Amino acid sequence: RFASDEDGLELDSQDAAEHEAACAAAEIGRDKLPGGGGREVVVEVRNEHRQRVLTVTVSMTIDRVAPPPAPPRG
Repeated sequence: RFASDEDGLELDSQDAAEHEAACAAAEIGRDKLPGGGGREVVVEVRNEHRQRVLTVTVSMTIDRVAPPPAPPRG
C-alpha cells in the first residue's frame, strides 16, 4: 500500500532527513509488519523539486522450521 505525504517536512540537512525517515519507517514497521501481509516498509525522501534523495527500507523476515522440533524428553 502506498501513502503519500504531500505536505512533508522541511529539515536542515540530509542527515536530519535520514534520521526522520528512519524513525518514521521504524514506527510504521512496528505498527504494520507483525500483523499485516506486507513484510517491508519503504520511505522515500524527496527534495523541494520532488527528486528522490534517499530511501529507507525496513523489512521483516519470518523463517519457520518445518516440522517444528519435538520437545525434549526426560
